[in-house]
Amino acid sequence: MRHSDVKASSFPPQAIAVQRWDAIDVARGLAILAMIVYHFSWDLSFLKLIETNILEIPAWRWFARGIAGSFLMLSGLGLVLAHAKSFDGRSFLKRLIKVGGAALAVTFATYFAFPDSYIFFGILHCIAVSSVLALPFLRMHPAVTLTIAALCLMAPHVLTAPVLDAPWLDWLGLGSADPVTNDYVPIFPWLAPVLIGVAAGRALLARQETMRLAGWRSRNRLSGLLIWAGRKSLPIYLTHQVILLGILYGVLQIVGPNRMAEAQPFMLQCQATCLQNAQPQTCRALCSCTVETLRQSDLWQKVLNDTTTAEDQARISRAAQQCLRQSPPS
Repeated sequence: MRHSDVKASSFPPQAIAVQRWDAIDVARGLAILAMIVYHFSWDLSFLKLIETNILEIPAWRWFARGIAGSFLMLSGLGLVLAHAKSFDGRSFLKRLIKVGGAALAVTFATYFAFPDSYIFFGILHCIAVSSVLALPFLRMHPAVTLTIAALCLMAPHVLTAPVLDAPWLDWLGLGSADPVTNDYVPIFPWLAPVLIGVAAGRALLARQETMRLAGWRSRNRLSGLLIWAGRKSLPIYLTHQVILLGILYGVLQIVGPNRMAEAQPFMLQCQATCLQNAQPQTCRALCSCTVETLRQSDLWQKVLNDTTTAEDQARISRAAQQCLRQSPPS
């Protein structure tokens, strides 16, 4: 048996729970890494450096939900461990002010950067509010907590009503449609993973095997790096997008946008109009030809900036007709 295991097993779960767990920091570090991967891909799509729009791909949407869920579960688990011996109101309030302040900073920054889709209730807002809502469950039986978690998951499907569509109630997540925002993590259903984390923490403290997990210590650089990221998760969260967007925006100035991504809005509009009178294959060829023709004229920049006039639209129509004559429908 290793020395760390002997040391860990010498104390009851409540005594060792308040110590820093390398295993939890590794898990939080992995969540941070996954978040950076997702946001890097989102930035590539947003800046049109790649053709793919990841928001339209279900796998990417589920990946984002999994990341959010992991952060919320770990916050619930950490809440139990931090107050395993007794509730420490001072440390709880200190953490709440830190997370809540960071959430307000995100709202303030995104309001100016993305005024039409700023973050008013994202992951940090949810962690702050859910931490308060989870307090009564810190001493409840895990089965009760899991039951309430299941109800939270079902709430958006059974409790929606027109009165809950009011913008000031969007934070609940019970409206009939999601608001326009770059990060939306409402209380329902996202209180559920926090409560699952609380239940998991309570179950862990009741098992002797917890001592071995709590006593585990990193012995390699990779896990050490993940532990560092896990312990610096809040500052990394607050700064990583500024760094990524800054770097990728610089790349955009050098290489320019992806040609297909840049043309996608026009292609979608062109094909929607064309499909009223032609087959999909013909429409794709026609619209691709039109795009290439417009690229060679002064019209393309006007199309991208949505500043075309009636005269410009007539020229675009003539270009499309010329492409149709070159490749008549079969």
